[in-house]
Amino acid sequence: MLTIWNYQLQFIAPAFLGDAGQNGAWRTPPLKAQLRQWWRMAYAADHQHRVDLDAMRQAEGQLFGVAADTKGDSRQSRVRLRLNRWDRGRLSAEHWERLAPVARPEVRNAQPTADLYLGYGPVLAGRPPLKAQAAIQAGESAVFSLAVDEQVDDTERRRLQLALRLMHGYGTVGGRSRNGWGSYTLAPQGETPAWPKLPETVLRPWRDALAQDWPHALGRDERGPLVWSTGAKADWRAAMVELARLKIRLRTALQFTTKENAPRPEPRHWLAYPVTKHSVQGWGNARLPNTLRFKLRPTGHGQVEGLVFHVPALPPAAFNPAAARQVILDLWAGIHRQLDQALPRVQA
Repeated sequence: MLTIWNYQLQFIAPAFLGDAGQNGAWRTPPLKAQLRQWWRMAYAADHQHRVDLDAMRQAEGQLFGVAADTKGDSRQSRVRLRLNRWDRGRLSAEHWERLAPVARPEVRNAQPTADLYLGYGPVLAGRPPLKAQAAIQAGESAVFSLAVDEQVDDTERRRLQLALRLMHGYGTVGGRSRNGWGSYTLAPQGETPAWPKLPETVLRPWRDALAQDWPHALGRDERGPLVWSTGAKADWRAAMVELARLKIRLRTALQFTTKENAPRPEPRHWLAYPVTKHSVQGWGNARLPNTLRFKLRPTGHGQVEGLVFHVPALPPAAFNPAAARQVILDLWAGIHRQLDQALPRVQA
């Protein structure tokens, strides 16, 4: 007998969820990818961050299914997802309204709008303002349902509940989601279990978390969780502008001493890579995502706050992070200090 959990999923910021025609549309595959991502964090919390990756992959495959090649066995997912709508998003490119400009001190006479700065790719500089014909609008909602097979034991059900709770608190989906686009909330409906309390094990001292090269925990330090808030803003638009200004301040505080084709990486390169006009010899087309993430969430009365949170992880081995460990430690300690000076911390 299947167990059905129902949630009201509502977007707090526009989402770029491309369908076959790259138009923003309601789709389950990106949400299943979200569930798997946050399930891994729940799995790591269950194991006190001492994770056997092969064992985790096996457990993940048994729960979510495996599409194996000729050398393995395929398994159907024991968790099925459903949305009660599959239509295109209601925010058309012709009705996209630009956000306020944000100053970039490094670039003369350049004041991109906040939506372009945080959404470059899905958001374009000229007309039309969107790469796709439409996006999912802030405020749009749908019923998001999970059907859990009876063979899923209590341990895995608890992990799924924790993963969904993490999605509600920190999840964003779609293009440029690390910058806050596609922020959403999940509200349990009917007899669906209420949210569990987040266990302390979802947090890990950020320096210890650099032992792993995948996002397995929320960071913390001696002051508590590495989670900051912009405070309540009038709406999602104002919150995104605030986050754009903050991101510019954090990046431009890290001044370059070299230019294109630098002989060695500088601290700004370790924040995120590539950097326009500041490549590093030997890194080529490698990509290093920023482990500092943004999320929007409602605070009541129509207001929205921006969250900044750190999911610390070691850069991939291809970047040779062992040779720059102290640089990386100093970089993130400095970023945390800047955030503490700019924003108040909040509980995870």
